[in-house]
Amino acid sequence: MSTKFIIGTAFIAFIVTVMALPIYIQAMRQRKVGQEQREEGPQSHKAKTGTPTMGAIIFVPAVFIATLIGTGISRGSVSTMWLLLLTFLGYAFIGFWDDFVKVREKRNLGLTAKQKLMGQLLIGVLFYVVYLINGYSESLNVPFTEITIQLPYIYGLFIIFWLVGFSNATNLTDGLDGLLAGLATFSFAAFGIIAYVQHNLAVLYFCMAVIGGLIGFFLFNRNPAKVFMGDTGSLALGGAMAAVSILLKVEWLMLLIGFVYVAETLSVMMQVTYFKLTHGKRIFRMTPIHHHFELGGWSENKTVVVFWCVGLLCSVAAVLMEVL
Repeated sequence: MSTKFIIGTAFIAFIVTVMALPIYIQAMRQRKVGQEQREEGPQSHKAKTGTPTMGAIIFVPAVFIATLIGTGISRGSVSTMWLLLLTFLGYAFIGFWDDFVKVREKRNLGLTAKQKLMGQLLIGVLFYVVYLINGYSESLNVPFTEITIQLPYIYGLFIIFWLVGFSNATNLTDGLDGLLAGLATFSFAAFGIIAYVQHNLAVLYFCMAVIGGLIGFFLFNRNPAKVFMGDTGSLALGGAMAAVSILLKVEWLMLLIGFVYVAETLSVMMQVTYFKLTHGKRIFRMTPIHHHFELGGWSENKTVVVFWCVGLLCSVAAVLMEVL
């Protein structure tokens, strides 16, 4: 396993993203195509209206190219590589479709919840079918033990739930400049280290490609953002993370590595449930929970940095639990 090839994979995705993204941003500005902010969102976010979106259509192909090159050079598992890339691209396509409707109709709502869910479920089913065809294990490791439970067919339902759940979780997290780009970088770094220890080359090179693409994207997505990744990126990243955790057989560690994504999702679920049960009362000022802190007086930068720190600590803890 050559260190220079590992770093080189990230560098390829980084360079492609950094070179192509300014051209994309300029083209979107010239056509006056940008993000529409939701009416019920924080008032401070209104100034973001018109910012170019769908920036992930640059780093997604960059990740694809870098992964092909890295895995090919390292002679990693081709089936694992394609399973990851097809999942990544599949969720990116659903997100792109959603983003395209928003941009075309000049509104914050794209696909209906049912349409988006059907697409996510379809990718989950396809992942499971390819997973079975390639002979991967339908087992689930019990946390903190050496016990492995065989779950034929039931594991398929778990896979679909995992992919759909985390693609939505990262989508909810992508609400502040640089927030998801930073968190996802930590998450894929943690998975990359675990893949390195397991000698899973295909997963390792994919993780490195994503990290390179995200770092390049972050240079333009940091506050004040010049571009947003859109659902194209947020859905792709969540689906890919879930797929990586499954292929590395560290599914439950995803709950720790993705603690922030889980917290963001739970905050929305709690808010909606409590609102309905109490006829209009709220637990949080606004959800997802990063908006709760914003409305409580935290600046956008402070909220992002604090959430990054939580995500980083959780990722480090997960790696130590798996490696030591």
